[in-house]
Amino acid sequence: MAELFDHIDELRRSPGKVAVATLVNTRGTTPRKEGAKMLVGEGGSVLGSVTIGGCVDAQVIEQSEDVLSTMRPRLLELNLGDEEAWEIGLTCGGTIEVFVEPLAGEFLERVRTHTGKGGRAAIVTRLDGPVGAKLLVLDEGTVVGTLGDKALDESFTREANDAMATGSSRTLLLDNVRAFVEVFAPPALLLIVGANHVAMPLTALAKVLGYRTVVLDGRPRFATKERFPDADEVKIGIPSELVGDYPLAASTALVLTAHDYKYDIPVLHKALATEVGYIGMLGSARRGAAILKLLAEEGESEAALKRIRVPIGLDIGARAAPEIALAVMAEIQAARGGGSCVPMSARPRKPE
Repeated sequence: MAELFDHIDELRRSPGKVAVATLVNTRGTTPRKEGAKMLVGEGGSVLGSVTIGGCVDAQVIEQSEDVLSTMRPRLLELNLGDEEAWEIGLTCGGTIEVFVEPLAGEFLERVRTHTGKGGRAAIVTRLDGPVGAKLLVLDEGTVVGTLGDKALDESFTREANDAMATGSSRTLLLDNVRAFVEVFAPPALLLIVGANHVAMPLTALAKVLGYRTVVLDGRPRFATKERFPDADEVKIGIPSELVGDYPLAASTALVLTAHDYKYDIPVLHKALATEVGYIGMLGSARRGAAILKLLAEEGESEAALKRIRVPIGLDIGARAAPEIALAVMAEIQAARGGGSCVPMSARPRKPE
């Protein structure tokens, strides 16, 4: 999602109007990439893709230019080649629907603000008459806009809340009306406690993967923007107090690299009292066992202690700091995406 807003900001700096193309439906197998977007600027700029940049994307670009000339949204039904189909989860061929509309930034700006504070949002877009009518639903109860009918708004608001709970965008048919419910979740947050040599490449890798990164440390000499140019924030203070300023939610990963008991123990107590999605600590198995024992003696349950990953990272034979950072980010990504950590070449092949 951060990439989407970066693309919008980039095209807004150029003259002319902008069209947004969104993949809203796939046919032939379980949908996997609803919500993929391409932005097309009036001057010819193209950012993003709804497939993999092949013939289908070329057709979408052509149709986007027509949408910008008429300022009327359009639902496209496009046939995929085998390679493009494979990219979005279809075994061969298939059909997709792409909704193309002029960029209207009001709802998206509200989504950006709300998700930036840790909330979830959904935009419901009508795909048949009146095409393009929208409803914005926030998880704190706000509903803005209309699909053209009060009862319809109420039905799709309920569906939007269900979609936000599961985190999956989808096209739905309710009361003979089709609409795309697009879910926007908070950006994944990586909280790093300890401004050391492993934390530096960790922030660089996290930025590439679209994470918002925050480095916390009590040592001004180490916690500097010069050492962490890729971090979104570098904060100096007592880490166990600072972590409370950030959402320790399921979308947050907490990594302790300080290798300091006075940092680790209080931060872990605070984290274990939340739903933070990932807790990892740099260090040996021996040191990890000692810290887990201390936490148990201070009242943490066995189930809670199992949430702490130590030693941290996947076993890729890492030695140097950048290699360790890669192993850590790989484990975080696997935990977040539900990956098995098995090499792709070793996974069972699906039947043709």
